[in-house]
Amino acid sequence: MSSQDLGIPSLFNVKGKTVLVTGGGVGIGKMIATGFARNGATVYIAARKEAQLKEAVADIKKVASAEVHYIVANVASRAGCDALIAEFKKRESKLHVLVNNSGITWGGPFNDFPEEKGWDNVFNVNVKSVFYMTAGLSDYLAKDATSLNPGRVINISSTASVEPHSEGPLSDAGNGTWSYQPSKAAVNHLTSQLAVKLAPSFVTVNAILPGVFPSKMTAYGLKTKGDDLVAGQPMGRVGSPGDMAGLALFLASPASAHITGQHIITDGGARLVRSARTKL
Repeated sequence: MSSQDLGIPSLFNVKGKTVLVTGGGVGIGKMIATGFARNGATVYIAARKEAQLKEAVADIKKVASAEVHYIVANVASRAGCDALIAEFKKRESKLHVLVNNSGITWGGPFNDFPEEKGWDNVFNVNVKSVFYMTAGLSDYLAKDATSLNPGRVINISSTASVEPHSEGPLSDAGNGTWSYQPSKAAVNHLTSQLAVKLAPSFVTVNAILPGVFPSKMTAYGLKTKGDDLVAGQPMGRVGSPGDMAGLALFLASPASAHITGQHIITDGGARLVRSARTKL
């Protein structure tokens, strides 16, 4: 029998870890960054807009018990990812947790969906950045990692990755998010690929698949059809910061050291209800 401490303060401890969250200035990224900072991790958030990052850091510091920093970066290209990685490596010698959260969507009509903004940019940010950020920081994640204390990669996917409906309340009438769903499905498979690649280096890679959470991406739908969205939620509400932060903290803590390659849906059961209604 292992002598590992099974107390909650030990099993779910992230104190002293260094965490980098891309897209950490708003929405789900900010929820996750706040959760880590509140529980003693040193947190870096990265995004394109410096004013937004400064505001987020100020908010997070209100509850933080460790340092909070920001890095201005654009992960829409390999060069942008490399620049972010280089800047982070100037400041730190080790990374415990990488949260690949940066993501964008685009809505447009089926018969006139734009190529560059609709397809290329969405896949650049949602998929390619996950690969280049993880590959570029794999040495930092693997440094001093062990099977009981591995490095962690948490990729933020979406329930859209497992749902085929591109037209709905989160986009304007007549428009569909035709590229977003396949981009997030690619994130899921890339998560599995990276988990296989990095396991021998003692780095776990898992994906969180959120349903509806308050964010810039869902703001339009929540504003225009919020009541309908909530009505479709079995738990009677959309996701909260605690739902997201709690799962991310688990996936970065000793409690999940033996979990890798998983795609974890957190939507309050909404997908199950929609599946049941579809069958009726």
